[in-house]
Amino acid sequence: MPFDDFNTAKPDPAIEAEVDGLLQNLTLEEKVHMMSGHGFHYFFTQVDNRQFGQRAYAAGSGCERLGIEPLYFSDGPRGVRHKEATTCFPVPMARAATFDLDLEERIGKAMGIEARALGVTLSGSICINLLRHPGWGRAQETYGEDPYQLGEFGAALCRGVQSHNVIATVKHLAVNSVENTRFKIDVNVDERTLREVYLPHFKRTLDAGCGSVMSAYNKVNGEYCAHNRHLLTDILKGDWGFNGFVHSDWVLGVHGVDAAEAGLDIENPEGVKFGAKLVAAVNDGSVSAEAVDQAVRRILRTQMRFDRASDPREYSTEDLACEEHVALAREAAEKSIVLLKNDGVLPFDRERLSTLAVIGQLADVENLGDKGSSRVTPPYSVTILDGLRKLVGADVEILFDDGSDLERTAAVASKADAVLCVAGFTWKEEGEFIPGDEALDDTDPNRRSTSGGDRYHLRLTSEDEALIAKIGAAHGKVAVALVGGSAIMMNAWQDDVGAIAMTWYSGMEGGTAIARMLFGDCVPSGKLPFTVPKDEADLPFFDPTALEIEYGPLHGYTKLDAEGIEAAYPFGFGLSYSQFEYSAATVVHAGDEIVVEAVVTNSGSLRADEIAQCYVGFPGSEVGRPVKLLRGFDRITLDPGESVTASFTIAPRDLAYYDVGSKSWRIENIRYAFYVAGSSRTDGDRAAYLDAPSRWSDLSFRP
Repeated sequence: MPFDDFNTAKPDPAIEAEVDGLLQNLTLEEKVHMMSGHGFHYFFTQVDNRQFGQRAYAAGSGCERLGIEPLYFSDGPRGVRHKEATTCFPVPMARAATFDLDLEERIGKAMGIEARALGVTLSGSICINLLRHPGWGRAQETYGEDPYQLGEFGAALCRGVQSHNVIATVKHLAVNSVENTRFKIDVNVDERTLREVYLPHFKRTLDAGCGSVMSAYNKVNGEYCAHNRHLLTDILKGDWGFNGFVHSDWVLGVHGVDAAEAGLDIENPEGVKFGAKLVAAVNDGSVSAEAVDQAVRRILRTQMRFDRASDPREYSTEDLACEEHVALAREAAEKSIVLLKNDGVLPFDRERLSTLAVIGQLADVENLGDKGSSRVTPPYSVTILDGLRKLVGADVEILFDDGSDLERTAAVASKADAVLCVAGFTWKEEGEFIPGDEALDDTDPNRRSTSGGDRYHLRLTSEDEALIAKIGAAHGKVAVALVGGSAIMMNAWQDDVGAIAMTWYSGMEGGTAIARMLFGDCVPSGKLPFTVPKDEADLPFFDPTALEIEYGPLHGYTKLDAEGIEAAYPFGFGLSYSQFEYSAATVVHAGDEIVVEAVVTNSGSLRADEIAQCYVGFPGSEVGRPVKLLRGFDRITLDPGESVTASFTIAPRDLAYYDVGSKSWRIENIRYAFYVAGSSRTDGDRAAYLDAPSRWSDLSFRP
């Protein structure tokens, strides 16, 4: 990969020398100009009818006198945001459910190609904020609750996007897990929790060569993220050796010129707090000229490295939503579907099914996710109803009812051989919190409304719950397709239906993929990237109105494990139309690494994919560790009766904890447990145990 050493090797001496010359030539005003975006306000208010992301616009750098181009930014992360029609992939949470890193890298490459076709050189496509609580409004934009999985997916998308010489931005640094109060909330977190839970995935993505970081809106331990020297300078640029640049989140991400001294390099989308105020601050000595020079150096260093790399191909608007990329979106949608329950209802049999009732208004609306910064406008979108009608044609009669009249809907369902209920959410109920301008009412383009935000509870609406329960109790063959970006509680109705599938915001080809899964043309293989509890009280405290909150080390499966609580659907869980069996794990030392293996067998009758997961436990820890942590996963395709050995390599660093006293990562000299299973619901009787080599306890790792 052309940029995988960007943050792990010393900067290019030739580029550094050229930057030295530019810094001597640039005026202070020109340097400060490079430290902000330009043109956003004009286009937003005068050209684009107050619609965000209608074009690639200058988001830092740029000096016309010296022929330096600006950085042209477009958002993500489910496609390239632009007024032109681009490919809309399933949301990242759906893609996380595939546990397919090769697929995510291919999606990143497609995004990189479409970005270049639109003149984009800086992409805000990588969102890896940890899902501390499923009620977080922007859950759909990230990859789940586990730091290891977040890091692996962030790195994969980074490699893909940057393979086409587009600078990728990873966001939002850091501990950004509440949406409604994101501009003000102060998150208190101790150093060990910060290092072990909320930052490892950022470092993993930066180690893959990511060129840019976006700071978060919120405060961490009393300091706004864009002003937080500990995050931006001590950790990011100091401990981690990050060579790229940091830019702010949009509009309300910066609060004063002191952000430049703290380590913020660019204010986006305009120089409101920097600009003339920063020039004055340098002139009066309140901000050092060195801080400005360091920021400009980072911007130019990154820009030059990417600009001067050889392009692997040419780019044109014919690349936008091309056949190859649409097929990729369909593949991701198919692989992302998580089958949560199936009592013989699925797959539907076209040979024996003459009528299918499709219930719920969400079956017949474009529902691609929120309408905030990640909004993508594809050339078309296949709804679930569209997908079903196209798949079955005249073979099966589709009876559609939007579910608005309970008695009428029940009557429609009673006429069908089987029923599909589609329920969940839209951009109005969850997503980026938009207080007005961006969230246009679909039926009245002149009306502004508030949309998105955090969820105050994880249930469906009472109307949807009553509808599903009534139809499920009256009909013996009911499947439910859930649409949403995160966990949905099913207690009120799950026992009344025969099948449940999480189908997410599944992208422009989602309806095609879901129909194929329902009728068995593809076998469901997705796994949950978060925990669904039996009781919301089992989750960490969450308050969308909070202005201050404390984050501890446990959430999701680590919290339930520690408290001995069984999940309704554990992290990593997902059913198939086939069945899989696991042998007990084995573990051996292999040089300076540990190899964990288990045999996985397809004991069913269909060729299918299984996602084997490797967890490491710390039963003898004296420093307080989770019961177990994910340390590997592998997507395996197996024919009926076929067995394969799933093998995972564990490096010493994978066993380490952050020692606050020495400010380093250390390894306990204890016995470790190793599990290979189909979910985080591991069986202790099938674990393997191994002592870490005593020499490992003398190791320490760079923070």
